[in-house]
Amino acid sequence: MPSQMEHAMETMMFTFHRFAGDKGYLTKEDLRVLMDKEFPGFLENQKDPLAVDKIMKDLDQCRDGKVGFQSCFSLIAGLTITCNDYFEIHMKQKGKK
Repeated sequence: MPSQMEHAMETMMFTFHRFAGDKGYLTKEDLRVLMDKEFPGFLENQKDPLAVDKIMKDLDQCRDGKVGFQSCFSLIAGLTITCNDYFEIHMKQKGKK
């Protein structure tokens, strides 16, 4: 039976491949759909209508319109770090009460 961490890794891999399809990479539209489905709160809270375009630009290091698994994982890692930072600040503030 896989551990929680192994299950999380498997979920990230399968999620990427579900949106990437057989081509093995995400286009800007694939990324937009992935973000909309998997991170709806993130996009809903964005004030910048070009947020996905900017994320795509950051992730598409080769400038070929393709985002591979490694770049997509960098996005997920960055979002996770940001959420953890928020969580830690929130928990510290809660502890002061």
